[in-house]
Amino acid sequence: MTGDRALLGLEGRRALVTGGSRGVGRATALLLARAGASVGIAYRSRDDEAADVVREIRDAGVNGWAARGDLTDPAAARALFDRAEESFGGVDILVGNHGIWPPEDIPLAEMTFDHWRRTLSVNLDSIFHLCREGAGRIANGGRIILVASTAAQRGEAFHGDYAASKGAMVSLVKGLCVELAPRRITVNAVAPGWVETDMTADVLGGEAGARVRSGIPLRRIATPDDVAGPIVFLASPLARHVTGEILNVNGGAVLPG
Repeated sequence: MTGDRALLGLEGRRALVTGGSRGVGRATALLLARAGASVGIAYRSRDDEAADVVREIRDAGVNGWAARGDLTDPAAARALFDRAEESFGGVDILVGNHGIWPPEDIPLAEMTFDHWRRTLSVNLDSIFHLCREGAGRIANGGRIILVASTAAQRGEAFHGDYAASKGAMVSLVKGLCVELAPRRITVNAVAPGWVETDMTADVLGGEAGARVRSGIPLRRIATPDDVAGPIVFLASPLARHVTGEILNVNGGAVLPG
């Protein structure tokens, strides 16, 4: 454990992870904690799961807490950073992981504006609120890592709202990394393909899951830990010269040029 912490260089760092009560957010928060970072998680509704994550963070010997809120409200983003400054003394790492993927197939011609606005509000507006706070409040030499999707790069038929929200996130990474470079703050994204989480459990069951696996060269669907590892790499000094990049974690299913 001590050797791992020394290698990653995250001992004493201060991290915020959104969507931290389950799935990729939970795995990321726990891996950051095991690497020596104090971690605050943001979540929306799962109180019991969030409390479990905080217990595991503290079991790793670091400070941890959870904040419930709706990040589509800019006040929630401010409150999250306020709490981190009060409890940690500041923020070094921001992982923007939360989001929704409406599972129903909806042709764009039939998509309501309310449906479109809901997806972009949760997936993009809230990321704007977080990054705006982070741009002014993350310590010099810090890290911003956003969780995008393969849909950002190839699109996704019948899920134009989701693909648009993640594509805009990628463009935000490209611009923000240049803005923050003078302060040595790197800005990157991880773009997972299919991941085994609560959100995808119904879709990946039975024959549909088999079809998904057959389209992945590595013939397996990612676990949350498979995505958390690359996120923690980007948060570490090992990635100090990596910025503006989209790290694909999809088993070879999508190979952007």
